[in-house]
Amino acid sequence: MTVSRKSTLFGVIVAGLSVGALIATPAAATRHHAFSGDGVAANPRTGIEDNVLAADLSETSVAWGSLPLTNPDSANGVTHYGYNTSNGGPLTQDPHEANKSEPDKNVYLVFGGHHYLYQGHEGGPRGYVTRIDLDEADPAKRVSLVTATGPDGSPLPVFDGITWDPFSRQLLLTAEAPAPTGGVYGVKLNSEGDSVAGKARRLRALGSGGYEGVQNDSAGNVWLVEDIGGSSVSNGKRPNSYVYRFQPSDTSDLTKGGTLQALQVLRRDGSPITAAQLSANPASPVIAALHTYGQSFATRWVDVQSGNEAFDATAKAAAVKATPFKRPENGVFRPGTGFREFYFTETGDTNATSTLPGAFGAVFRLTQSAVNADAGKLSPVFVGDEAHTGLDNIAFATARDLLVVEDAGDTLHAQRNALDSGYVLDLRGNGHAAGTPARTPIRWLAEGRDASATYDALTSPGYNDGDNEITGIHVFDGDPSKAGILGAKVPTPFHNGWRIFWTQQHGDNVTWELSQRN
Repeated sequence: MTVSRKSTLFGVIVAGLSVGALIATPAAATRHHAFSGDGVAANPRTGIEDNVLAADLSETSVAWGSLPLTNPDSANGVTHYGYNTSNGGPLTQDPHEANKSEPDKNVYLVFGGHHYLYQGHEGGPRGYVTRIDLDEADPAKRVSLVTATGPDGSPLPVFDGITWDPFSRQLLLTAEAPAPTGGVYGVKLNSEGDSVAGKARRLRALGSGGYEGVQNDSAGNVWLVEDIGGSSVSNGKRPNSYVYRFQPSDTSDLTKGGTLQALQVLRRDGSPITAAQLSANPASPVIAALHTYGQSFATRWVDVQSGNEAFDATAKAAAVKATPFKRPENGVFRPGTGFREFYFTETGDTNATSTLPGAFGAVFRLTQSAVNADAGKLSPVFVGDEAHTGLDNIAFATARDLLVVEDAGDTLHAQRNALDSGYVLDLRGNGHAAGTPARTPIRWLAEGRDASATYDALTSPGYNDGDNEITGIHVFDGDPSKAGILGAKVPTPFHNGWRIFWTQQHGDNVTWELSQRN
């Protein structure tokens, strides 16, 4: 059944009944919209916990894992929103329960006055794409299967990232896996929001890598943020993932090829920071400098490969001396900047015992003089710590307020006794002097842990994740035109058609819509 939650200073109210009590902690900020003002305390990792929201927010579930698909692919077990049932397991907390399919990032689009939410699925034995009909009152008729196969009927890899490319009129989905599995797939949609062919096509020219974040700019370029954990050292990971920009030969047809570029960060002497250097010395002082307020580094884009042939983007980025990061995950353009400011998250090591610099990740800002500029500047706008780390999905709530959510993982949850949280970063006056800390982020969401996730964390059969994860934070007005690209308009949350969604991944796999409390 659909569940509505309202946050108060005294806990969470579900269907009118109080089921939790966490006292909000004050934050030193001026309330200017629903995400700021009074923050909340993180949920401890001590059993079943309810989500807790900032005082002015409420949430309503729009889909959950056990909802059946209206057009299932039963032969392949693609039968439910959050479950693949090909192993014959039940949709319960059972040692042999069905594989959870893990709906991930969200894309909200409006076609002909009809309101839809699209997702890729990153778990289970195969990937697929679903659509939630937000106008459908009956939950049993709300979720449909967009596609679960390639053009030849082959299974799809599991998907993580998703965006809408208005230039080529298709959903772009990313498979977060090393080459040759990882890459970008396209699903064409018609003017009604339906799949044109019911298939997902691999876009070879964008390369193969552990892509997660995917985002268009106003010139029709596709920006990709890669997340592959490097080899382990000192309880952390060597930097091994890149930020990319794909410049297509024809923005209306990405199958015609183009040039994939990777971001290169330069030292003060103009030499590049390379994968070979950071692999040899993962404790390099330059990593600490990248994670120091007030520091700024020159950048340039270097060509990885041109044409339309498949290739290993990660290996080729290293070969052309692009700069790797510690698990960057997602990126967005700041509204009102003409696509000249790109912000991306870096997850870090997700282990409190890591002794490496940059262990807790960061949010970085890349500034350029123009959308197609080859040179730019990179600086940190927020440097993580043990309490604020595992930074993953990212979305602008306003021109100055950046929503960032955690995927810290079970290990770090246990180490700090705190589940994941969602934060708002106030970017006003964000040019920090060296050594000056950022404003304290305000926690607008203290994610809980549902019964299914708690069971999986304690007694998982091995193929379903444990603690819930926050993913798919998405702020959009649904405009599918080129003028509506994320970053083109300044959001006005809960007004003028702007809606906000997030997914409580793992466990019951619930996707929520946020509202402003009256």
